[in-house]
Amino acid sequence: MEQKQMLGEMIYLQIYQSEPELAGKITGMLLEMDNAELLHLIGTPNAMQEKLDEAKTVLKDFSTGNPAE
Repeated sequence: MEQKQMLGEMIYLQIYQSEPELAGKITGMLLEMDNAELLHLIGTPNAMQEKLDEAKTVLKDFSTGNPAE
């Protein structure tokens, strides 16, 4: 549990730099992933950006009422 919290804090800080308004929601979404996957995201900026883009799309679709593909 402590590791997940530390990972969450690290991920939040990364996301906050580009998406301050959505950082909390996106971090919560990503924390559903396994710790190993989260560590990969933290260490791989391209992978983090892909997940960030995916999460933003999901949030946008949800807020506009469009079903996810």
